[in-house]
Amino acid sequence: MKETELHHDKDIREDLAWSQINSDIMKSLENPRRGFWYTVIGCLVLLAIGITAEVLQYMYGMGRSKNHPHMWNLYIATFIFWIGMSHSGTLLSAILHIVHADWRKPIYRFAEAMTTFSLMTALLFPVIHLGRLWNFYWVIPYVPARGTWPNFRSPLSWDGFAIMTYLTSSALFLYIGMLPDLAIARDNTTGWRKKLYSTLSLGWYGSDRQWRIFRKAYMLMAIFLIPLAVSVHSIVSSDFAMSIMPGWHVTTFPPYFVSGALYSGCAAIVTLFILLRYYFRWEEYMTLAILEKICKLTFAIAMVWTYLNLVEFASVWYGHDIYGKEVLWAKMTGAYAPVFWSMMFFGSVLPFTLAFRKLRRHIPTMMTVSILLNVGMWLERWMIISPTLSQSFYPWSWDVMWPTLTSWGIVLGSFGWFGLLFLTFVKIFPSVSMYEVKEMVYHRRLASEKAQAERRNTGGAQPAFSLSMRKEDGS
Repeated sequence: MKETELHHDKDIREDLAWSQINSDIMKSLENPRRGFWYTVIGCLVLLAIGITAEVLQYMYGMGRSKNHPHMWNLYIATFIFWIGMSHSGTLLSAILHIVHADWRKPIYRFAEAMTTFSLMTALLFPVIHLGRLWNFYWVIPYVPARGTWPNFRSPLSWDGFAIMTYLTSSALFLYIGMLPDLAIARDNTTGWRKKLYSTLSLGWYGSDRQWRIFRKAYMLMAIFLIPLAVSVHSIVSSDFAMSIMPGWHVTTFPPYFVSGALYSGCAAIVTLFILLRYYFRWEEYMTLAILEKICKLTFAIAMVWTYLNLVEFASVWYGHDIYGKEVLWAKMTGAYAPVFWSMMFFGSVLPFTLAFRKLRRHIPTMMTVSILLNVGMWLERWMIISPTLSQSFYPWSWDVMWPTLTSWGIVLGSFGWFGLLFLTFVKIFPSVSMYEVKEMVYHRRLASEKAQAERRNTGGAQPAFSLSMRKEDGS
């Protein structure tokens, strides 16, 4: 399906039939384009590389991936990156839902899924960076067996509780929002899919009482998730800000980390938006007008992130922390300077391409820019950790650390793991919300007919399209 010039600037066509919406989205569960399967194969290859690298690290020791005294640069930088990616779902699903931004409706489902799977990927790295995986047993606060407690004054303990709470809440938020669509899928499939959707839909049949409870529960979850998402990345930033290490003891880290998380999440949404639009032929639902709105949002967050970067640089440069100043200067001129200036270019200069309408609506350009933005955000996480460890208070720790092939293999494997989880989800479950797209189309029809009636000077007569339009399949 191709967009016509008539609907080129609209979020969605108001003449879409509800049966067509059901048909188009259910068809995506059966027949994606061939590129989908090529991507699945690519993710399997990356995952195999990651598993092989982890087995080598397990068999031959941490020396294959870590250089003393820099023990966990790459893994924790990637951990922060994946935690940041998870904030996209909260931004689109919760904040935009509360402010009634209708354009989020065709795209928020896959953003929520991205949140859940990003957190599941991030949780791998605290265990991986232990080296001997069974040592994670000693982190669990199970007192009767061992008589030990974790140090609850440590931000690392706060990390565990905050991330697990966020993961549980995000998965529940995703599941609750899917209930009406699972009922539609139940009524339009056969075989194992029908059994799966029948179980997961929890007997949904679309009564008024069910809809009232559903609306209240979904709104409460959205309100709950916003402070939780902010607290998660603020706590992650506290791992660094509460230390005395030069370059980390910065009071602006919590808002800086949150803005960076939203930035990388929005860039990832653009990437996945374009891929799903192509895989499932969703030009009618993932329109250029919606892509343009996401790009504008990404540009605004990029400017906030750039501003907070400059505030951090200024506060260190004009402050009295000599060691922090040395680390900042080393970032700009030392061994990590190419990485630093690449981060600044990808994170602060490249986003200005999003300020031009023609570029925002050019799919190949936006695909390239969105990937490079996330490359910049990964480099930012690397630059938070490595320069400080390379030039801390003790001269014996001064050493430039570059990752080994084994550690790179594990990081690549995490992308394969995330991609495989995400592609499995969009192949089994509807990744566009059918009932919310129908609501969006309905509201667009009412607005369009009201505008036509006003133009005909009918004195506010009721539009021909009435509330009696039949709701299909319980939605």
